[in-house]
Amino acid sequence: MFCLLRGGSVKRVFLILHDLSLLLLLLSLPVLSKAQHEEPSITLVRYDEDYSYLRSSANRTGKWWEPLKFIPLTEKTYLTLGNEFRLRFESITNDNWGLGKDDAYLWLRLLPYADLHALDSIRLFGQLVMAEAIDREPLTPLDENRVDFLQFFGDLAVPAGNSGTLTLRGGRQLFSYGSGRLVDVRYGPNVPRPFDAVKAVLQNGSWRVDTFYSSPVAVDTGSFDDKSDNDSRFWGAYLTRMLTGTFGSTKNESAGLDMYYLGLDRTSAAFNQATGDELRHTLGTRFFGIAQDWDWDLEGFYQFGKFASGDIRAWSFASHVGYTFRHLCFSPRAGLKANVISGDENADDSDIETFNPLFPKGKYFGELTPLGPQNLLNMQLDLSLSLTEKWKFLFTVAPYWRYSTDDAIYDIGGNVVRPGGSSDERFVGIVWEPVLSCQFSRHLEGLISYSQFHAGDFIKETGQDKTIRFVGLELLFRF
Repeated sequence: MFCLLRGGSVKRVFLILHDLSLLLLLLSLPVLSKAQHEEPSITLVRYDEDYSYLRSSANRTGKWWEPLKFIPLTEKTYLTLGNEFRLRFESITNDNWGLGKDDAYLWLRLLPYADLHALDSIRLFGQLVMAEAIDREPLTPLDENRVDFLQFFGDLAVPAGNSGTLTLRGGRQLFSYGSGRLVDVRYGPNVPRPFDAVKAVLQNGSWRVDTFYSSPVAVDTGSFDDKSDNDSRFWGAYLTRMLTGTFGSTKNESAGLDMYYLGLDRTSAAFNQATGDELRHTLGTRFFGIAQDWDWDLEGFYQFGKFASGDIRAWSFASHVGYTFRHLCFSPRAGLKANVISGDENADDSDIETFNPLFPKGKYFGELTPLGPQNLLNMQLDLSLSLTEKWKFLFTVAPYWRYSTDDAIYDIGGNVVRPGGSSDERFVGIVWEPVLSCQFSRHLEGLISYSQFHAGDFIKETGQDKTIRFVGLELLFRF
């Protein structure tokens, strides 16, 4: 459907956005009725949303979307329908500090899905992706995917123990684990990242264990041409335990612990040092939670394995700690992120110490993310304000340094942005970024962002050093 807009300019497209925004806002207006059941949160992967409570008419409130979330087919079979419509405009000046070209483009994306449940144990889930880019040249698989299956899998759920459930899943699916530092759906770009996988999920009370074996999907820009990447295999086990007792289970007091193992086997992996086959194992743990006015997210990683003829020894530590002044005007939250991410110590030997972030979230460091989490020291100060119940303002400042002066800096996809070895400087630069966002309703949200990334000594010694300027506008409607 987006092909009708192809060939037009971004200016022409923006002429229709005003009327479209009004329509989406009207659809998202809440119904003035008392909810009988807590509505599930709308998630990135969508398959975690449970609308079975709508089977009872007592739980229905008359909201416009409820008939689409529980469509009874038989006494024990029902269908859930949903969709996502996203418009996102981006403008970048001095990409790669002047080595890249200036660009301005519009992304359009539809993610319709259908979720069939039968006999309380059988499930079939399917989701399409229809993504196009206007005025974006050259097109990449991150920008455009005319139409293809983003997800298509089947579930079989069986009892496990006295109160547990074991779910067996096979097919194409999205992965999202923890805070998205290693495994996420790549939600920021126009085309998410799926996997062809088999998975087993064991859930019992506050415990959940996922095990999986998969191939990343090689996304192409055409229609129904996405296939498994036969050169990559990805597998792992991920355990989550929600903690009780000390931290309680109230809205302002909770905590959890993740522990996991992840394995990656791929050919022709490219780093600053060389290109070769990579077999990498990752062990990690994450501790997260909130306690009154404090919140935290701490995660440590260790990697080992083989790269070409050498050994892999890499590590990282990531943290995000914040404090909310709830009794002050706008309830300001002050936060600090700190990341230490290893890089290669000697480009002349066969061993490699460069950390591999595997399949991370798209907006790893913010709306503007020219750098990926490899060979970096990073601190980010952020201040957020709740201007109203719906409007929020976030301001961040983040300096970056290289961890090792013998290694490169990389982008979010793991590609070399500026090679190492030609400069002994560590300081990459500093970025500042204000973001204004609004959650108009459960279904409609939007944001405006502006970013500047000022070049540091390393950038100045290795090529163009102009200031990167970035503008992002987004409107997102989901049901």
